[in-house]
Amino acid sequence: MYDSGKILIGIIVFLILFTSPTWYDLVFGTPATKPNLVLPNKADQKECVMTTEYMRDNHMELLNIWRDDAVRKGDRIFTTASGKEFEMSLTKTCLNCHSNKAEFCDQCHNYLGVSPYCWDCHVDPKTVEIK
Repeated sequence: MYDSGKILIGIIVFLILFTSPTWYDLVFGTPATKPNLVLPNKADQKECVMTTEYMRDNHMELLNIWRDDAVRKGDRIFTTASGKEFEMSLTKTCLNCHSNKAEFCDQCHNYLGVSPYCWDCHVDPKTVEIK
């Protein structure tokens, strides 16, 4: 091979350019700060519909199930494993405790870079002007 030196140099240059964002991030990157959640402080509500760990990881799946059951099947009551009943409602159940969307929901969603479509249909009660 007469051009093996050029090919080898080309491969090395390609690898350096291809991996440069990773190297740059390792040298100059700073980690994102974790969200500072304002947790609910409701005396009348002692527990969430599920555990904190479950809600942290799976709340969107739970809300999708609630949407399907409430809107499509007409079932509006969710019963936990312990037998406690909750209304399947983002506004009446979730926002009852987590009343400040900006301080609770938006903190994590912005940190993770996700845009949930909950607010396409639901209205944050604090942002609505009563006429």
